[in-house]
Formats: sequence, structure tokens, C-alpha cells
Amino acid sequence: MTAPTTIHGNATPFEVRNPASGDLVGIYPVYTRDDVDAAVSSAHAAGKWWAALGFAERARRLDAWRGEIARGRNELAELIHREMGKPVSDAKLEIAMALEHVRWAARNAAKVLGRRSVRPSLLTADHAATVEYLPYGVVGVVGPWNYPIFTPLGSVSFALAAGNAVVFKPSEYTPGVGVWLADAFARVTPEQPVFQVVTGLGDTGNALCRSGVGKIGFTGSTATGKLVMAACAENLTPLLMECGGKDALIVDADADLDAAADAAVWGGLSNAGQTCLAVERIYVHAAVYDRFAGKLVALARGIDAGGPDAKIGPITMPQQVAVIRRHIEDAVARGAQVLLGGIDSIRGQFVQPTILADVPEEAAAVTEETFGPTLTVTKVRDMDEAVELVNAGTYGLGSTVFSRRDGERIAARIRAGGTSINSFVAHATVPTLPLGGVGGSGFGRVHGPDGLREFAYAKATTRQRFPSPLPLTTFRRTDRIDAVVDVLVGLLHGRSHR
Repeated sequence: MTAPTTIHGNATPFEVRNPASGDLVGIYPVYTRDDVDAAVSSAHAAGKWWAALGFAERARRLDAWRGEIARGRNELAELIHREMGKPVSDAKLEIAMALEHVRWAARNAAKVLGRRSVRPSLLTADHAATVEYLPYGVVGVVGPWNYPIFTPLGSVSFALAAGNAVVFKPSEYTPGVGVWLADAFARVTPEQPVFQVVTGLGDTGNALCRSGVGKIGFTGSTATGKLVMAACAENLTPLLMECGGKDALIVDADADLDAAADAAVWGGLSNAGQTCLAVERIYVHAAVYDRFAGKLVALARGIDAGGPDAKIGPITMPQQVAVIRRHIEDAVARGAQVLLGGIDSIRGQFVQPTILADVPEEAAAVTEETFGPTLTVTKVRDMDEAVELVNAGTYGLGSTVFSRRDGERIAARIRAGGTSINSFVAHATVPTLPLGGVGGSGFGRVHGPDGLREFAYAKATTRQRFPSPLPLTTFRRTDRIDAVVDVLVGLLHGRSHR
């Protein structure tokens, strides 16, 4: 698919270039504040129409969209490869994982969000009570470039399943992917602009946050997330925030070291380390540290960036190379040992795998998100020290634990939105589980029932079934009624254990 040749309105176009070759991939319009407001305005009408279709018809349309994506996966994977650089095979894997979540959202929205009865209390027994989850109307989604299918669809498809129209601002590095998705959706829902894309730079995203959307779903860096929060605060627009991470992998003394090393290499180096859930820190029990480190380096040495059979691609954002360089230089200056790679591993936009040992915990390579194919590996005396070091950071997105005996006990103590035991990032791939972070990694959840409820608000309804024998909310309430209520309070609550 090629980029559109017609520029929206009077907007200045921007170019998208392949980060590996510098070749032009496409030219896209920069949507202005007025353009964004117009899109959101049309989305409000479309959202009412979409919500009125009901859960079953929306599920049918979402399933048809899923089919369009699946049939176009080769074209889409190639577009991802050209726009942000990851290998086509990894792009196809991303698409496959995303489709699992689209299917789950379509097939479970009615059960999770539909109206259901709830029990009243003894004092409100005269009422029937129900709760349902209603769409906000229009949801704005600001998506990232590193997983331009999997990550935004965790918000887009769940918001659509909940009955909202969506206005999506893709990253300026991967706008073509967003346009492709919207075009595919329009083929199965041509009647109304239910899913629209607004392309542009930071100002376009800012305009979306300040528009009349009912909620914003944001994925990106913690620093940008704070700017998004400030923009949304003007209209009290609620937010879902999936921000950065500095995820750790823990290796216990009884761990399967081969499996742990394999998970660490994939978790830290796949997508050139440009993953919010990437393994960036490894803490290894002293009893197995040397053996694990040897396996880790041996596996990582076989991963190449930029070669003819490269397993990882370039660093997508040019400015991120400087961050990676600074982290490596700072760690070495503080006494870190380079087990693999190092400063010489940086060659233009390509960074070869780098593994650093004995990195002080206050070093930038430990405290800041690197977003590159680098790993720090640290020896710990026991799992208590490992958990303490993992939890010392400001981020709390995901985590990984390798232990045959105590995996669940260790995982329970980690402050993070999710933990995978004896595998990497499995908790993000299970459709029924929520995904999100705490602390500097943001708040709110995508995926699973929690993800559906993020894009709807709870509506409580009561209906009086018969006149209450104990009318409470009236000036007709008598001393006798107060006395009866007082007795009931004592019976219901006064005997509670202290």
C-alpha cells in the first residue's frame, strides 16, 4: 500500500522514511486542530449509529474486520517492516497476537458490558437493581510505533466492541499502518466513519486530547504521557495510560538456565529492544550466575542487526541512538564490565546486542528506559535481594521469573502490572488477562474484561418494585422507623468481629 497523494486541507505533509535505508516510504498530511475537531464531530454521530447496532452486529463487523486484517497480513507486515524496521516475520507475529485480542473483544463484550441484575441490600429490598456499561461515544487513541498493530488494537478494538467510535492518531513513524487499518475497517463498515485516522506530529495528538472525545487511550513514553495528562486535564477527559517500562527478569538458583537465557535474549533483543515490556534488567542468583551469564552471552552473540539474515532491525527513532550510547558510556564509566558489544556496537541506526555486568543500580542503564538491544545482568545473593532491586525502580509494567519451585512466591512480591513465570511476556498474550502498569508505567488496563470496561462507564439503575415498609429517604420517616432501622443496624453490623 502506498501513502495517500492528496493532502488533507491545507496541511503541510510529512515524510515517512525507512529507518534502515532512508528510502521514502510515504507522505502523509498533518491534521490541524480544526481537522481533528471535524473528525471528532463526525465521529460523535457515527458513534451513536454504531452503539445502536448492538453487541451482536458490532461483533459481526469486528469479525469481518479481523478477516480483512488476516487476509492482508502479508501486505501489512511488509508495511510495518518498511515504516519502522522490524523483520517481516516479527511483524507477522505481532499481527497474529493482535488478532487474538480482537476476536476476544468481539465475542465477550456483551457478557462483560451488558446489563445484569445485582442484589440489593436488606434495607433496599424493595428495589430491583441493574448495572450496565455504556460507551463514552468517541474514544481517542494515541498509538506507538514499536508495535503499530498489537498495541493500538488493544485499545481500538476494545473501544469499538464497547460501542464507541474511534479517532486514532498513529505515530508519525508508522502512519501508513494506521491508515491501512482504517481502510480495512471501512470496507466492512462503509455506512459511517466509525473508525477514523488523523495523521500528524505531536500537535495533532495534542489536538485530539483537547477535542471533545469521551476518553483517551495513550501508549508511549512516560514523559509524553505527562504532557497528554496535562492536555486532557483541561476538559477532565479520562485517560488510559500505558507508558514506559524497565522490566526485569529474575533467575533463581533452581531455574532452567537454558530456558531463562533464551527468554532473556528474546525479551531483551527482539524488535531491537524497542518494547515497553522488554527485558532490560536481569538479576541472577549467585549460585548460577556464572553459568547463566555464559549461556546468555553465547545466545546473544548469534543475534545480528542489519545483516542479510538479521534477526533484529534498526533503531526506529534517530534520537534514541544517543540515549543508548549515553547509557552504555555511563555504565562503563561507573565500572561496568562489557560482556558483549559496547560502544562499538553502535553503527548508524543499527545497534548490535550489548550485555553489561556489574552495573551500579544508580546508573542510567538501570534506572532509565533504554529502548535498545542492551541488557544489564546482576548477581544477587538470594531472591529477597532480587525482588528488592526490581521494586526499587519507578516503573512497574511487566516482569519475568524463572524458578522451578518458588516462581509464584517470587512473582507475588513484584510490584508490576503483570508477571510471567518460566516464560517471557506470556501474560500479555493471554486474551483474558489485563495488561497495564503501575507507577511510572501508567494506569488503566487493556485486554480482557478490564480492557473492555476501560472504554465504557458504569450505569447503575434501580426500580422500586413495591412500597418500602421502612421508607427511609422521606420526611415522613417516623421515630418508629428510626428505631427499627437502629435495631437492624445492630443486628447486621454490630456483631462484626473487631
